[in-house]
Amino acid sequence: MLLSLLRRQQCAAWLTKTKQLLAGGCSTPPARSPSSSSSRACWSSSTPARSSSSTSHKQASAMSPAPAVQHPHLVFWERTPPFAAYATAKLAACSLDVRSEVKGTKDTLHLAFSSGERLMGLPLILRYIVRAGTCGLSSGLYASDALSSTQVDFWLDYVCQNVVPGSGLEAVLQSINDYLTFRSFLVGHATTAADVALWGQLQGNPLWKKLKTSGKYPHLSRWFDYYAELPECKTAAEELVAMDSKKQKEAAAAAAQAVAAANAAPGTFVKKATADAGGSFDVGLPNAEMGKVVTRFPPEPSGFLHIGHAKAALLNQHFAEMYKGCLLVRFDDTNPSKEKDEYVDNIIKDVKDLGLTFEKVTYTSDYFPQLLDMGERLIKAGVLYADDTPVEQMREERLNRVESKCRGRSVAENLAAWEEMKKGSETGVNHALRFKFDMKSVNGCLRDPVAFRCNPTHHWRTGLKFKVYPTYDFACPFVDAYEGVTHALRTSEYKDREDQYYWVLKEMQKVWPGLPHVNMWDYSRLNFVNTVLSKRKLTWFVDTGRVDGWADPRMPTVQGILRRGLRIEALKEFILQQGASRNVTFQEWDKIWSINKRLIDPVCPRHTAVENRARVPVRLTNGPSETEVVVIPRHKKYEPAGKKALLRSSQIWLDQNDAKELHDGEEFTLMDWGNAIVKSITKDPSGVVTSMDVALHLEGDVKKTKWKLTWLAQSDELVDLCLLDFDYLVTKKKIEEEDDFMALVNPHTRFETAAQGDTNMRTLQKGDVLQLERKGYFIVDEPLTKPGKPMVLFNIPDGRTKNMTAPKQSGA
Repeated sequence: MLLSLLRRQQCAAWLTKTKQLLAGGCSTPPARSPSSSSSRACWSSSTPARSSSSTSHKQASAMSPAPAVQHPHLVFWERTPPFAAYATAKLAACSLDVRSEVKGTKDTLHLAFSSGERLMGLPLILRYIVRAGTCGLSSGLYASDALSSTQVDFWLDYVCQNVVPGSGLEAVLQSINDYLTFRSFLVGHATTAADVALWGQLQGNPLWKKLKTSGKYPHLSRWFDYYAELPECKTAAEELVAMDSKKQKEAAAAAAQAVAAANAAPGTFVKKATADAGGSFDVGLPNAEMGKVVTRFPPEPSGFLHIGHAKAALLNQHFAEMYKGCLLVRFDDTNPSKEKDEYVDNIIKDVKDLGLTFEKVTYTSDYFPQLLDMGERLIKAGVLYADDTPVEQMREERLNRVESKCRGRSVAENLAAWEEMKKGSETGVNHALRFKFDMKSVNGCLRDPVAFRCNPTHHWRTGLKFKVYPTYDFACPFVDAYEGVTHALRTSEYKDREDQYYWVLKEMQKVWPGLPHVNMWDYSRLNFVNTVLSKRKLTWFVDTGRVDGWADPRMPTVQGILRRGLRIEALKEFILQQGASRNVTFQEWDKIWSINKRLIDPVCPRHTAVENRARVPVRLTNGPSETEVVVIPRHKKYEPAGKKALLRSSQIWLDQNDAKELHDGEEFTLMDWGNAIVKSITKDPSGVVTSMDVALHLEGDVKKTKWKLTWLAQSDELVDLCLLDFDYLVTKKKIEEEDDFMALVNPHTRFETAAQGDTNMRTLQKGDVLQLERKGYFIVDEPLTKPGKPMVLFNIPDGRTKNMTAPKQSGA
């Protein structure tokens, strides 16, 4: 790993620099070359010299939240625009004045304060901007934990010191390119100041523009293209380039200087909701104020997150970032009958895998005391009443708009029943608290919905402390407002509940002074063909053993599709393409898998496998007398994939389906070897090929052969494989309400094929992605761990081909 390599190379220098900083000195990070000085970072002052203790205090201040200083000046040499600092200021909503100097050097860059003090060097400037911005720290630019923040520090120093013009640049870029092979960010799963620093160094490096087109750095190029289009980075680059008069035509020099001067006027850098912000999620929220938006992602811990939840999570994060606000993750744990700590742990894992940057994790159960208090206040206000009507009768009455016989109970009667409910007594458990809204409403959600019900089940967090629990309809408006959520996002299927939400919140605000307003905003649910996203139905698949748990690759859960081989980057890109539309559609799975293929194909290594069933022994009449070993690339177009050993012998294996296509005298190509000519074919009475003799014809033209076939040398070193493919859990594309669900359950969804792979596959580890040439893409689910047990590979759909193994051997 790159971090480990760099740690070994720079550990001593890093410790020295840190000690000097903390001791009050100013140290330059270990340089790649003597000429590299872009990373120098220290305080300077135009005021008279102070004692060493004062200086030390000032340097320590650079590592803690900066004091409120009005509009520090970002000063730079016009030939080296501060792309990273300018973009970070936009991301962190940090107010700066910007000034370029015609006469200067690459060391001119500094932040000048009205006190006369200066911050020198990009790393220290970026640290200040993140801390000084109105939402810099809350946005995750400095990560969310101590370890990740330390990694951000490492990358800030490393990037600013090493990603500079010079003879060693290409080696540095190659290391970073390798590090980004399966990463979208330098640290964690979201943008940090480290990413912006790297983008800025590359953006301002003329050599990078040439190297980028060479094709040598595909992952770094992919990463760079993303940040080049990030609204803050894109705008920063455009504005800074416009300031550089030397890049303007001579005739427009004066005008360009005037524009630059105007742009450098005092002001704040605040991200605007432009057409570039967030792709097709680019819509505005009602009553949204920059820097004050708070959204929440409220999963119920009654199962794992599925792909629909992923859209909700990423959409909430998008708006929080768009308005420089924050995101809360809140577990709606109000139903102890369904909830487990196992689900909480896995949802937190999924949230982190999705790269969500959130302010904190909370639980509705954190507010049970306040919710019970609110319940009592609403009883006293005449808004809630206790009802002991049987559930089925209550449901029927609501459907027919019939008021309950208990609706006219007095406040005293309702309070007495409420006390019994809180005790969980025999009388109490037969009651529910209901809102007294409008039983005649055409909106069924307003017909006196239930607010509290008894449940004696052990709660996974609070145990048996509570016997009565709020419904989602009661808890959600209160906790949203209580936590300061400004915008609550819901799928459009719950549109009818918006009136209920606002009604409940309004009644609560009457009895709880200061409870703020919450804005509702709806978007379309993410649906897929041949897929159920109902948690109840998914639980049924798990409980009945039709799948092997929530992370089964047939499940549409986040863990299931990632285990199947989907990359997080592909999932995010797909959801971004869906945007915030309110149009309800059913998506084809091939779209998301096509995106995934585009990400994995350029980098995954190539291997070879031959199926065991009816494989054909082939004798090369003029083949090598002894087994030969030839070293070839694992990926001909991606050198970092490494090398592999190719065994050649006079006895090889071919797949039965390939052998059937050949005829006597036909010339074909053995991939990675050369051409061969069929001399004889032996078949059994049913037409199955049982053996072949061929002769190598290496001088033949591989471009002229019809068949390019994969093969394996017969060897005891071949790796036993179990290739698994999967089908949809249900047979109908779009399931309707009136459908008999059980009749649509697919009885055969797992397909297994025994095969052998090349000897290089022995080193593959769980989660490795590869291509079995001419068979498809696979992910290692179970590596080789025990003698006699095969390596298990899951077929990764590519959005184009049909199931590789499904037609061959069926399983569960």
